[in-house]
Amino acid sequence: MKTWFRIGLGMAVLMLASVVEIYAQNIFFPTKEGTVLVYQFKKKGRDKVTHYSRLTIKNVKGTETGKSISYVTEILNINRNPLSETPVTGEVTVKNDVITMDMSHLLLNMPLAKATKVEITGIRMELPANLQPGQSIKDSNMTIIVDMGISTMKTSCVSTGGKCEAIEDVTVSAGTFKCYKITQTVATTIYAILNSTTSSRSAIWYAPGIGTVKNEQYDDKGKVERSMELAEVN
Repeated sequence: MKTWFRIGLGMAVLMLASVVEIYAQNIFFPTKEGTVLVYQFKKKGRDKVTHYSRLTIKNVKGTETGKSISYVTEILNINRNPLSETPVTGEVTVKNDVITMDMSHLLLNMPLAKATKVEITGIRMELPANLQPGQSIKDSNMTIIVDMGISTMKTSCVSTGGKCEAIEDVTVSAGTFKCYKITQTVATTIYAILNSTTSSRSAIWYAPGIGTVKNEQYDDKGKVERSMELAEVN
């Protein structure tokens, strides 16, 4: 009896270890300092790239069960030169098998202007490490204020109805990745003299260890209005 108990206990420990390993692999963000992801952006009716962004992992602290990842995002012009001297900083945390992040690196209509200061606030997005098709994603929102010296631009995004639709292989310029596809509704408000709000459906494909591989925003006819895809992984 003791022998069978020990064997059963040993198998339980191995199963638990394998589950922890699977969860660790499903951190939907880079976990190695110095990793650089380059994304390319396109707009409806344009086959050519309109601009790029570069996400660089600066600092990683903690363990697989409790980790913080600091990064910076730079918006680049068509020649891959920074459009601002102030990159957008962000942090991803991993705790209790949940990845928490803001949406700054996913904003498809990021203001393409030189900024002296960028401030981001809101309810951060959460992705479970054990994400499965059919699983719902909590609502999130983000407000981004861009100080351009002589003027200030404020944009807010509210994401609702998030759901993991499927696990599928996605091919982009950077290669082919096994991704978790998440769809959601995004309401974007641009605050100006006349405030304007648009609502659209979007789909984001996340790959473990990489993060966002592709992001598409659709118009009311279901056609791609804006897109972002991974161009390089360094």
